Amino acid sequence: MRTIALLNQKGGVGKTTCAANIGAGLALLGRKVLLVDMDPQANLTEGLGVALGTGQASVYDCLINCHDVESAVVRITEGLDILPSCIDLAGAEAELISLQGREWRLKTALSTVDGYDYIIIDAPPSLGQLALNTMYAVREIFIPLQTEYYPLKGVAKLLETVAEVQKWSNTGTAIAGIVGTCYDSRKNLNKEVVAQFREHFGELAFRTVIRDNVALAEAPAASLDIFRYAKSSRGAEDYAALCQEIIAMEETGD
Repeated sequence: MRTIALLNQKGGVGKTTCAANIGAGLALLGRKVLLVDMDPQANLTEGLGVALGTGQASVYDCLINCHDVESAVVRITEGLDILPSCIDLAGAEAELISLQGREWRLKTALSTVDGYDYIIIDAPPSLGQLALNTMYAVREIFIPLQTEYYPLKGVAKLLETVAEVQKWSNTGTAIAGIVGTCYDSRKNLNKEVVAQFREHFGELAFRTVIRDNVALAEAPAASLDIFRYAKSSRGAEDYAALCQEIIAMEETGD
């Protein structure tokens, strides 16, 4: 089972869009996927049409109250489930401080989960306790990177944090992929940024870049992933290609 975090402390880089559509794309390719929404904004949860009912458990309950993960999971489509988030998660940053093994709570909660090929976690746009829990729970980190100058510059702090986690967690967590997002081939700056991060990150940079596409912005409002919303769109084409690259990593052992 591969465990992957979509991580970037900067918002608006396409992190949640990546999580939703990578998960959906892998499920269409026959993989069983569990999405985990670790963002208190719950955009992944809501964007896939999940509305928590009264008394229904969320990732917050699994983190703070040791609730069983499998009983909190919600089915999205065949092969695709989600452990949903809710606004209560916003208080978990403070609550985790006083809990034993605070950085390991998510990993412990997910340790009982079975039957999936992938667990994909949408981390919050911060580097606090929720993001640390996410990093401690996975082996692979994918960084969605908007193809603009400032997002590229901001990656340095994220790399420092990942290095600290590698130093102290002993989990084998490592950056395994950089995903270029919001790409517009008509903009020279976008081309330059992609060239820069490919030069800097080498094989870690996915060949596929996610082009700027209105359907990707519209799909969450319809509570759908891009494949169910607009299967012939550029967004669906790009995420299908990205998922093929991710699956190819299984074959090479990366």
